Amino acid sequence: MAVFRATRRQFTKALAASVAYSLIPHRVLGANEKVNVACIGIGGQGAGDCKWLAGTSLANIVALCDVDTSKRTAEIRGLNPDAKAYTDFRKLFAEMADQIDAALICVPDHSHFPVAMLAMSLGKHVYVEKPLANTFRETELLIAAEQRHGVAAQMGNQGHSGANYFQFKEWVEAGIIKDVTRVDAYMNDKRRWHGWDFDAYPTDETCPETFDWDRWLGVGPEQPYSKYLANGNWRGWFDYGNGAFGDWGPHTLDTVHRFLELGLPTEIEALRRDGAKNLVFPLASTIRFHFPARGDKPPVDITWYDGVGNLPPRPPELEEGREIEKCGKIIYSKELVFKGTTHGSALRIIPEQRMKDLAEQLPRTRGKNSNHMQNFLLACKGEEKTRSNFAVAGPLTQVFQLGVLAQRFGGKLLFDPRTKRITNHELADRMLAGPPPRPGWEDFYRL
Repeated sequence: MAVFRATRRQFTKALAASVAYSLIPHRVLGANEKVNVACIGIGGQGAGDCKWLAGTSLANIVALCDVDTSKRTAEIRGLNPDAKAYTDFRKLFAEMADQIDAALICVPDHSHFPVAMLAMSLGKHVYVEKPLANTFRETELLIAAEQRHGVAAQMGNQGHSGANYFQFKEWVEAGIIKDVTRVDAYMNDKRRWHGWDFDAYPTDETCPETFDWDRWLGVGPEQPYSKYLANGNWRGWFDYGNGAFGDWGPHTLDTVHRFLELGLPTEIEALRRDGAKNLVFPLASTIRFHFPARGDKPPVDITWYDGVGNLPPRPPELEEGREIEKCGKIIYSKELVFKGTTHGSALRIIPEQRMKDLAEQLPRTRGKNSNHMQNFLLACKGEEKTRSNFAVAGPLTQVFQLGVLAQRFGGKLLFDPRTKRITNHELADRMLAGPPPRPGWEDFYRL
């Protein structure tokens, strides 16, 4: 894909902005210099990420952007009075591109792509909350853009810089984790869309004056404002979010996917879809992925369970009296069974006695490592490499996006990792690209 190079007039027309963008080379940061960051999406998860960013002492927050100017975003605006405030990320980059080194992107799933693509095309490093994008195609384009623009990029699955990351890596290298054939992963808390009964998008609501609905929609399909779409509820709709998969899969299966070198599956099968609807995610689902052998590594089947009470089979190795948590994973190898929860939590071998028997063989992680946000900022300065860069986080995200299509359409999908096409379901194959972008937003897919 060619880099989009436009004149002032062409770029203004393509992005419907009042001024043009220009490509700016990376600013070389000194050893003691802070990274200048624009925070885009500063309510909800974005507020927490902004505080985390500020707490590293490695960054200056120089710009804030959110389509919501209500009290939901007031805290971060109040904590950063010197940062210039915007409601349109396009205008932010048009006016401040030469003052920004990086962007922290915490907008809804369907808007990750245009913000990240514009930022990277301007040579800005990007931290993008999980999941990386809303569709398989968008993720593919982001993977290519990271490589093409040579920026530091990080997906916001924080546990990928935690204890589980370093433990899993060392246990694979030491031969403790090997010959894995099956993984059960699960997330069984109630979700926002549980209890909804929508067969169509809600209508007849008045958008608050403090909320710019047109800019919130961005590339997404045109729909009227609804409280059932705004403020985190978007995650329950196929067109705007990735459901429990995109929310918790990156925290639960990230190290499994990376260090077992799983790549992309060849089969994705919906085994359960309670309350399946055309627009909204099921109340509960069980999705099985088949990953073929990789060199001397055997094939792996991963089964994902979500929905209240939809738990995987209890492993016989689990000690009596211990429960299966609401979120976690069970990893079955030919010799050992491992149990873990989510984010950065370390694995344990079950039963406990087996772990005690192997204690002297288990590597011990030593030394202090940067956390996920520190890792990103140090990578912006050229001092580290991002651990969840898009070459790593992209294929992981695409696994869940294929799972979302199985949740949506049911049955078994056959996927060709070489051509990156679904070969037995025409509509699911077309939906790898998602719905077409709204008029006026198409050019982000040509950046």
